[in-house]
Amino acid sequence: MLRPHTIASGGPTPKFTDYHIWKALMIMSETRPVGRKTLSSSLNLGEGSTRTILDTFCEEGYITVTKSGAVLSEKGKKIKDAVRMDVGIVSVSDLTIGAVNCAVKIRGVSKKITYGCEERDAAIRAGATGATTLVCTGSKLIFPGSEYPVSPQMESALKKEFRIGNGDVIIIGTAPDAEKAERGAASAAIRLIGGIKLNKAALDVPFQRNSNKELMSLAFTIHDLVGRLPVCARSKDNLGIRIENGAVIDNTYTGEVLEEAMDLGTTIRRVATSGPYKGIKVIVAPLEVDGEVVAAVGVVDIRAMAGVDNLIRTSENDE
Repeated sequence: MLRPHTIASGGPTPKFTDYHIWKALMIMSETRPVGRKTLSSSLNLGEGSTRTILDTFCEEGYITVTKSGAVLSEKGKKIKDAVRMDVGIVSVSDLTIGAVNCAVKIRGVSKKITYGCEERDAAIRAGATGATTLVCTGSKLIFPGSEYPVSPQMESALKKEFRIGNGDVIIIGTAPDAEKAERGAASAAIRLIGGIKLNKAALDVPFQRNSNKELMSLAFTIHDLVGRLPVCARSKDNLGIRIENGAVIDNTYTGEVLEEAMDLGTTIRRVATSGPYKGIKVIVAPLEVDGEVVAAVGVVDIRAMAGVDNLIRTSENDE
């Protein structure tokens, strides 16, 4: 039986995000009642973090506890309805790069979309490989910031899954598996609608926030500025990414030059001697905050392999 109790301060930070809160609300709206172990398994989350979510819900009156588990209260249903979105696995491989694609539809929020870059970054931070954003205008699904529609086949596949109207937004998360694809798409959608309005501050719940989002955004900005040459980044608190062709292809990446640039605190230009870019010129610069090196970002000059004028010099005399 679940019992409400005051959440103590201190201790390890629970490893959950707004996605897990949203997912918990959705699960409890469909499966009644639900126990902590069942919810923990469904969320793919540890029992300690799941307990913290349930305690939060209980303190706020979002759930009612029974001998069999927890059910949403009327107040909880209102929170759930406020973050409602349609979710489905879709077959749109021509539009995305991952093995599995999960789409979410958010009603009437197309005016909040610019080019879809922020949604892509949010999905990647949540663990997806990438994300594609579409908006519905004039009953047609188009890429934001343009007048280009998706192919009739893609539109048919999405409209088969969802009822789509003018002003709606579709975010398609792509990943190696369904859980990461859903987490990416839903996380981007939750960010788009402004997050989940729980009284987090009053309960002093230490919700996890990704301290590396600035590094991720910086890496994508550099990637665009250098004509989409591969960009790698590594922070001292373990974020390691490798970006190619507008998408993260490795989110656990590190390399010898990245590590050396962080250790020495200086820019390094040389030919990589190991890893996926062995034999190619790279330049890596450290990122300092308040005099301390916290990360390193590198660019890989793959154009030099094709005889194009080198972007990266390995020495001051390299012409």
